[in-house]
Amino acid sequence: MINLEYEKICDAIMDCDEKIRYVGIYDFGELIDKVRPGLKSYLTKEETETSLSQAVYRWSTRKKTTEKIGKPIFALAKYEKIYRITMSIKGAGLILVSTELDININEIVEKILKIKNSFE
Repeated sequence: MINLEYEKICDAIMDCDEKIRYVGIYDFGELIDKVRPGLKSYLTKEETETSLSQAVYRWSTRKKTTEKIGKPIFALAKYEKIYRITMSIKGAGLILVSTELDININEIVEKILKIKNSFE
């Protein structure tokens, strides 16, 4: 059941903006993901899974300061080729979204948060 819902979330995020290149949800060691049709991913599936397992660790370290600075909402990294947005979903899961650089990043993050929140 989780897989079907995660597929719907990936589709909704991908559909919310044409500048979104990739959406993945990583939960319980399983990756559900979508790449925008016509685009080639910069990373292999294995590289993406490794990167996501590292992101899960980084997210867990962010949660250690929750009592002092609040719960993490999202993390953003800007690379030379993409923006990468990470946020938690349903406890242990993580959503990873990569976008083109020529976007309003705050607008995209708000769209993604709205979609994510509608499923929680």
